[in-house]
Amino acid sequence: MNNDIKSILVSEEECQEIVSRIADKISEEYRGRRLLLVCILKGSVVFMGDLMKKIHIPVEIDFMKVSSYGRSSKSSGTVNILLDLYRSDLPETDILIVEDIIDSGRTLSYLVEYLKLKGARSVKTVTMLDKPSRREVDFVPDYRGKVIPDEFVVGYGLDYAEKYRALPYIGILKPEVYEK
Repeated sequence: MNNDIKSILVSEEECQEIVSRIADKISEEYRGRRLLLVCILKGSVVFMGDLMKKIHIPVEIDFMKVSSYGRSSKSSGTVNILLDLYRSDLPETDILIVEDIIDSGRTLSYLVEYLKLKGARSVKTVTMLDKPSRREVDFVPDYRGKVIPDEFVVGYGLDYAEKYRALPYIGILKPEVYEK
């Protein structure tokens, strides 16, 4: 798998530094509040696992699965909720949506409004990676790990065809791998 990586964009050490920085900010802002981390499956699992370990306040976790991609690496523009969040305590809950990467911004923009309509006390977002050059809607995450160039990245939970998620770093995938 490492032979498919053109270069390492974010090292394993830098991933952990980013997570620690974000966790400190979240811990400070949400002190004394009821915080629910909502992991967007599957890519965000690694990031959320590391993040929740470094947050210094009590947190609850839950999961949603959404898709805005078809069978290719291009977004379809439509957000489909495959696994929804069902909780009766949303009016007492501050939600922080945990995402691995933001490209177009459509998915997170949609989910923020969706969870507000479901009655959450507040909804904010955190992302490990942000590609603002690909943004199609006006969306800025509340917490952002690293702004990256418009490259196809894998590792640290991010995949291509369900491969590369377990890489401990974030690498740029060689184009010949995904342009077959």
